[in-house]
Amino acid sequence: MSQPVVLRVVGAAALALLLVALGGSAGSGGEAAPVRFGLFTDLHAHDRDSPVEKKWMTRTAERLGAFCAAMNAEAVDFTIQLGDFINGWVVLGTDPGDPSRIAGILAWADSLYAAFVGPRYHVLGNHDLYNLDKAAIREILGLERTYYSFDVRGVHFVVLDVEFAEDGTDLAHTYTGVAGFLPAAESAWLREDLARCDRPTVVFVHQMLDAYVEEWGRPIVANQPDVQAILSADAEVVAVFQGHDHAFRESEVTGVRYMTFGALVDQGTPASWAVVTVDPAAQTVTIEGAGEQPSLQFSYDIGRTE
Repeated sequence: MSQPVVLRVVGAAALALLLVALGGSAGSGGEAAPVRFGLFTDLHAHDRDSPVEKKWMTRTAERLGAFCAAMNAEAVDFTIQLGDFINGWVVLGTDPGDPSRIAGILAWADSLYAAFVGPRYHVLGNHDLYNLDKAAIREILGLERTYYSFDVRGVHFVVLDVEFAEDGTDLAHTYTGVAGFLPAAESAWLREDLARCDRPTVVFVHQMLDAYVEEWGRPIVANQPDVQAILSADAEVVAVFQGHDHAFRESEVTGVRYMTFGALVDQGTPASWAVVTVDPAAQTVTIEGAGEQPSLQFSYDIGRTE
């Protein structure tokens, strides 16, 4: 079984983390018990606002605080953010200031995220690499790896890192990098991880794995067809949850649901997040949305064939 990444959770959450590592959870009702988790994406934490992009990022503390308070009240099993946790130095329409302070903004945002009393997980987004490299991000967030998997009771979760150039090198200090790529080593790891698992599986990623960019003449993740093929070939993969686009959208590719979630950053919109319930006994996924994130439910069949 793959081990989860431990993310600076202290106090009462230490027991929960241990149980997650063992495939359980506090108050576990067995392998078939539903798993509930809180999800948000595209926080874009910053100390300045962008009038050009209409991103009001100085409301980071208010919005992330509201999410954490809601998740504590819901007593979810864990929380996860799907990337662009920080905005990075580029802020269109204003002087972005000294780029050296971006590492401090990341640490500050993570301290706010620590208000959730339980396991917290991170996905890397393209904005996170505008001013930093992955080594710096891992150190600040306490990450062992940038792609990994973990189990909670009867559900398997996979976190992907697509912040790579097409030659397989890590993106770093990209400033305006958007495109993604899944390198060969991570693709091999993903195949092996999925092959070892016989539980319903949810995959988390930042850039969408079901999006084609007409002006580029290619998908937003360059080797998207290859990644989709890996996921569709494994009958246990139920859904892919994505960020980046700041608005809800969904599609289905060969039995796998792809869902892009609304952003937490203020764009003149209410804070958007979701509480997701995966019920292995009923074979359903229920999304309870907040803000502009709609609520919905779908069924899955992990016995599908290609």
